[in-house]
Amino acid sequence: MQRSPAHHTQGATPMSSVMSGAAGALENLQPTEVARQCEVAYRKIAIRLIPFLVFLFILAWIDRVNVGFAKLQMLQDLQFSEAVYGFGAGIFFLGYFLFEVPSNLLLEKIGARKTLARITILWGLASMAMIFVKTPMQFYALRFLLGVFEAGFFPGVVLYLTYWFPAARRARINGLFMTSFAIAGVIGGPLAGFIMTTMDGVDGLANWQWLFVLEGIPSVLAGIAVMMYLPEKPANARWLSDAEKQLVTRTIEAENRDPAKHSTLKAAFANSRVWICAAIYFCVVSGNATIAFWSPSIIKELGVQGNLQIGLVSAIPFIAGTIAMVLNGIHSDRSGERRMHCAMATLLAAVGLTLTGLWLHSAMLALVALTLASIGILAAFPVFWSLPSAFLAGTAAAGGIALINSIGNLAGFVAPYMIGWFKTNTGQLSSGLYFVAFLEACATVLVLAAIRGRAAVVR
Repeated sequence: MQRSPAHHTQGATPMSSVMSGAAGALENLQPTEVARQCEVAYRKIAIRLIPFLVFLFILAWIDRVNVGFAKLQMLQDLQFSEAVYGFGAGIFFLGYFLFEVPSNLLLEKIGARKTLARITILWGLASMAMIFVKTPMQFYALRFLLGVFEAGFFPGVVLYLTYWFPAARRARINGLFMTSFAIAGVIGGPLAGFIMTTMDGVDGLANWQWLFVLEGIPSVLAGIAVMMYLPEKPANARWLSDAEKQLVTRTIEAENRDPAKHSTLKAAFANSRVWICAAIYFCVVSGNATIAFWSPSIIKELGVQGNLQIGLVSAIPFIAGTIAMVLNGIHSDRSGERRMHCAMATLLAAVGLTLTGLWLHSAMLALVALTLASIGILAAFPVFWSLPSAFLAGTAAAGGIALINSIGNLAGFVAPYMIGWFKTNTGQLSSGLYFVAFLEACATVLVLAAIRGRAAVVR
C-alpha cells in the first residue's frame, strides 16, 4: 500500500497512519478477498520464517544428540561406562529444565532476535568445548551447560510462531517447523558417520572430537545470522505489505483478547491443564530422547557395522517420521481435531518401541518396529503443541509453554539414563525400551482422559 498525505493526521507517526489506512482498506474488502489476502500473507510468512527456523533447530538438535554417535568411540577412549554415558546424555535436560521458563519470559521482554541469537551462539561454543572432556565430571558439566545455553530455544520458537499464525493454522505450522527433528536425524546420522569415518587422527584429534568441533561452528555463525534476518513481529516484516501486516496483527490480537484464554503467568501456573500437558509431553519426549540418543546403539546391536553405515541406517526411521509429522499436522488442522490425532500417534509409538525390544534378534523386524515408533513419536509433536496455545495467551503463553517444555524435557534425562541403567544392570537393551513404551502408553491414556473442550477441537 502506498503512503499518501491523506493518510496522515496531526501527531500521527508514519507507521500508524499507514496501518490505519490499511485497516480502512481491509474494511472495504469482500470476505472472499480477505480470505485470499490471508492465504497470501500466511504463505509469505511460512516461506520466510519456517526454513530458517528449521535450519536453526537442525543445528540445535545435531549439537544436542551428536553425543549418541560420539559414544561409539568416545566411551572406549575415555573408559566411560554405559551408565556414565546415559547420565551425561540426560543431564543436558536438567540445565534445560532450570533455565527454560526464565529464557522464554526474557524473550517476551527483549524480543526473539536477541534471545535466539544468544542461545544459538552459546550452544555452539558449548558443543565445541566437548573436545576437552577427559573425566566423567567434565562430561557432565559440559552437557549440563549445553542444556543451560539451549534452554528456551524450542519453546521460544513455539511462542514466536504464535505471534504470526492463528490457532487454526498452528498444527501444520508446528509440523513444518518440527520436521527439523526428523530432518536433523536424516542429516545428522550420515554426517556424523562421515566425520567419524574420515577425520580420526587428523591433527591429533579423535574422530569424536572432530564431530563436536565441526558441528558446533555452524551454530555460532547461525546465531550471528539471526540478528540480521529474523523480524520480531509482523509489523517489523519488510516483506509484508501494510495491509498484510494489519490483517495478521489484527487476527492474532483478536485471538489473544479471547476471555477463555489465560494471559497472566500466575493463571498459567495455576491451570491444571498446563500441568496435564506437561505430564503428556514428558511421556512423548521420553520416546524422542530414546530414538535420538540410542538409535545408533540399537542399530549397532542389530549387527550393522561401520560408523557411516550406522549413520545411513539410522536416517530411515527419521525419514518416515518426517512425512508422518507433516501429514498428521495438516490433517489435524483440516479436520479441526486434536485429541485423537495426538493419542493415536503416542499409541503407535508405544507399540513400535515394544516391538523393537521384542525383535532385537531380527535386524529387519527391529528396524521396521523402530521406524513405526519414530512415526508415532514424531507425529505426536505438532498436534500436541496446538493444545496449550488453545487456552494460553500473552505472558501465560510464554511461561506456560516454557513450563510444559521444561518439565516434559526432563524425560530427556530420565529416558536415556534409565535405558543405560537397565542395560548396565541387566545386559539387555530391550528392558529399557519397554520402560519408554510404557511412558508412551501413559501419554495415550492422559490425552484421551484429560484433553477436552476447545483444546481437543479447534474450528
